[in-house]
Amino acid sequence: MIDLGLSKIAIIGVVALIVIGPEKLPRVARMAGTLYGRAQRYLNQVKSEVTREIELEELKNLQKEVQDAAHSVKQSVEKSMHGVENSISGNLAEVESAWRGDASTYDDGQHDAHEAMLRATNDDLARKAREFRRKKLVRNSAIPGWYKQRHGGKLHVQSAAARVARFRPRASSSSFYS
Repeated sequence: MIDLGLSKIAIIGVVALIVIGPEKLPRVARMAGTLYGRAQRYLNQVKSEVTREIELEELKNLQKEVQDAAHSVKQSVEKSMHGVENSISGNLAEVESAWRGDASTYDDGQHDAHEAMLRATNDDLARKAREFRRKKLVRNSAIPGWYKQRHGGKLHVQSAAARVARFRPRASSSSFYS
């Protein structure tokens, strides 16, 4: 703004006193102050409105960019889903024809390899079932609760802090200073 020093303000005050007169000077100064305040408030309002408009434009641009990015991601996901669906449907058709035993879909070499693969899968399934039953038996062949209580087995899970507190040596009742 205008660079007003103390000497310039004093000169303006003396000139105003001479031109306006001492009886009207306080009213004129008050009016000039109110007009100056109104002008500052108006300028601040205009600045804030312009800033708000600029921010609104930036937000609209950002929203448009995000929507475009979301749309492109959606399209790429849909394309990949269609590719996956096509490959799954093709593989499903192969599996169904193999399950039905269509020999026409395989030549002799492929048919033998397919039967070997099915045998291996059946053997794997039987082995996994045996292991599951064995693990379930180990898990469920529980030691009775009365035996655990008598011999100190775990009845329930205990936190580390509770375990430390349980096994911490107790303070003796006889104190050293008694």
